[in-house]
Amino acid sequence: MSAYDTKTIEPKWQKAWDEAGTFVATKEGGKPKYYVLEMFPYPSGRIHIGHVRNYTMGDVIARYKLSTGHNVLHPMGFDAFGMPAENAAMAIGGHPKTWTYENIDTMVAQMKPLGFGLDWSRMFATCDPEYYGQQQSMFIDFLEKGLVYRKNATVNWDPVDMTVLANEQVIDGKGWRSGAEVVRRELTQWFFKISDFSEELLDAIDGLDNWPAKVKLMQSNWIGKSRGLQFSFEGTDGCQAIEVYTTRPDTLMGASFVGISPDHPIAKELAETNPDVAAFRAEVAKGGTTAEALDKAEKLGLDTGLKVKHPLNPDWVLPVWIANFILMDYGTGAIFGCPAHDQRDLDFCRKYALPVIDTFLAPENPMPVRDEAFVPPKTEKVRWLNHFAGLDLATGDEAIDATIDFAEKAGWGKGVTNYRLRDWGLSRQRYWGCPIPVIHCDDCGVVPEKKENLPVELPEDVTFDVPGNPLDRHPTWRDCACPSCGKPAKRETDTMDTFVDSSWYFARFTAPRATTPTSMEDAEYWMNVDQYIGGIEHAILHLLYSRFFARAMHICGHLPASAIEPFDALFTQGMVTHAIYVTRDENDRPVYHFPEDVEVHESGARLGATGQEVEIIPSAKMSKSKKNVVDPVAIIDQYGADTARWFVLSDSPPERDVEWTASGAEASAKHLARVHRIASEIANASDNEGNAAEDQDLMRATHKAIHDVTMGVDTFGFNAAIAKLYAFTNALQKSKASTPTKRDAAKTLAQLMAPFTPHLSEEVWSMLGGEGLIANAQWPVADESLLVEDTVTLPIQINGKRRAEISVPKDMDKAEVEKLALANDAVVKALAGGQPKKLIVVPGRIVNVVI
Repeated sequence: MSAYDTKTIEPKWQKAWDEAGTFVATKEGGKPKYYVLEMFPYPSGRIHIGHVRNYTMGDVIARYKLSTGHNVLHPMGFDAFGMPAENAAMAIGGHPKTWTYENIDTMVAQMKPLGFGLDWSRMFATCDPEYYGQQQSMFIDFLEKGLVYRKNATVNWDPVDMTVLANEQVIDGKGWRSGAEVVRRELTQWFFKISDFSEELLDAIDGLDNWPAKVKLMQSNWIGKSRGLQFSFEGTDGCQAIEVYTTRPDTLMGASFVGISPDHPIAKELAETNPDVAAFRAEVAKGGTTAEALDKAEKLGLDTGLKVKHPLNPDWVLPVWIANFILMDYGTGAIFGCPAHDQRDLDFCRKYALPVIDTFLAPENPMPVRDEAFVPPKTEKVRWLNHFAGLDLATGDEAIDATIDFAEKAGWGKGVTNYRLRDWGLSRQRYWGCPIPVIHCDDCGVVPEKKENLPVELPEDVTFDVPGNPLDRHPTWRDCACPSCGKPAKRETDTMDTFVDSSWYFARFTAPRATTPTSMEDAEYWMNVDQYIGGIEHAILHLLYSRFFARAMHICGHLPASAIEPFDALFTQGMVTHAIYVTRDENDRPVYHFPEDVEVHESGARLGATGQEVEIIPSAKMSKSKKNVVDPVAIIDQYGADTARWFVLSDSPPERDVEWTASGAEASAKHLARVHRIASEIANASDNEGNAAEDQDLMRATHKAIHDVTMGVDTFGFNAAIAKLYAFTNALQKSKASTPTKRDAAKTLAQLMAPFTPHLSEEVWSMLGGEGLIANAQWPVADESLLVEDTVTLPIQINGKRRAEISVPKDMDKAEVEKLALANDAVVKALAGGQPKKLIVVPGRIVNVVI
């Protein structure tokens, strides 16, 4: 009997798959296609078990679909541009390109031993010139179609990394990588016109039937459709009118002030002559521009001295304040403050001693002044509506609609639909990104590069010894001839946001070597992605940007109309967690340790090298900084790849977190060795006749396992499927069926395990005489007739207490059931030679014996 030697078995079958081209995807007629994709990784250096879980989920689906007769596309690539490579270059003195490609090589070397059924021939990195050159080509197409434009904008500026940050890259007012305080800065930036698609992107969410509800809600909230009233406050004493937008026009009679953004044209104009306004704007510029940052920041304001009239009462004059919490790019950049019904406005008014006026009627107090923001009960009337519109009652949304209707009829306002979604600023002031393919000419203006000159490649002779973008100080790259007039000009030195790189890679995988961004023939065949898998952290931006990009690509002729929603089904997996091991240095600062350096014992843990006691922090998301990561290479070396794959899917539903433990991995390894041992025993056993009833029972168990595992894989219930495989293994081991029946059952077990443990399954399939590779074998189909139970187990109660049970055919006559019950040893003993007072048979349920 052969031993379960993973170090021999696993490389052997990986070589067999490679030689057979098992996972190379080609267009084939007569087969339904299936495209499964996991969100591609950033080449940070090494993968950990968290990555293994994500990619194993996709691999289970890909292998299963291959065995059910589908033509499967399952590719892998790398999201390779970004600041970490530049930071590494600055830290160690190397080049971002070198660092990135070395990391890619390392990660590929880690991933291949895990046996993923990937079409490695399609692999690319987004920093490959062949990839980003096609991205530049699409940028030019977008420019021609009016989908990208350039404008001045107030941005989040990281003064350390010397680059613009997206709102999502500002955490608590600081740069997500540098930790520096982010400041406001006005720059000329490139933008994608994603806001033009707000309504379309929002409406289409309802059709994403196979997306998680929470992701759809997050996207809907991010797009943020709202209907409100837009109107103007008339200025007094030379002040120009100020237009505002509000989603709560029903609170208009509670207005205390009119607020404008520090970037509002009026504020900018005042700053030219008013030092106080200029100083205030400069102070505010030190803060971030995100809504989150502004909500958390102290509310600051400056009274401009300007006054405006209330639209419903010209004698009611309101002061105009500049406020740091008002965003210029939402609505009109101006609001009216209603402190009685908005906590932010209340904080502001309390700070600057502005009045707080209640808008709503209260039975005991018709005009109360509130000390805190107040959300009115649905039964309270809107005072100003009753007064001006003659309405007897208006509450909630009815009040908002009635206010808008009243304003429109009176001619001083109009109902407007706004969206929270802003245009996508894609300019980044850094080197390691896709160059924006435009040229600035004094005579011709902004001119796109000619497509025949693409890709505009990054120069390699750059240095990072001083802050800022090296492209700005690289004259031989920056200085060029205008493609239009031929005169001296300068290249755009901003590069693209890395979200651009990941917003279309799924389409490139359909034809990764095409000389255009996509091949329409291949895109029409392979798109859409049938199953997309990735973390919930990408629920908003990556997915939203990809949905926009698919639409823009269709407009430019790079995707068919059927692919404007690129992901048919989405699954967001949970994380793999692990305990954190920490000691303290002489200054009581935490020192973290890798799990392999720690020995865990009953009362705690200690460092293996020194014996020093180690504090164990409860399991948390794997983090390189906390060193609570598990290297899959070490797991493969100790237990084999199939153990890692099996354990990460067996212990928890895939949408939930799973804790990696050494004991769990060891138990998984023992089970797989057991499967190998059982299969070896069956393979080496002589044929025998066995027992017909045992054969039938094992056949039923086999087809029940086929049914249950198939259902588990189809519904992402991987842990449930594995639980069924454990039960089936037990049934096979205990069975006294004939050797041929056991051999067939063991081969089926191998097939059902193949998506999870492909190497072991190939080995078992081979030793049992399976034909060809199990990866190409047809998935077993359950015989429905064998799923129907022919017998039923009936409990026997004697005087109300369960004492025994009998198994009988489902259709056995009631009188025959009575005979069997009276012949049962427990009943015979209880009757002691007498007769029961009552014998009640409930068919298919129970037998009651009353003595």
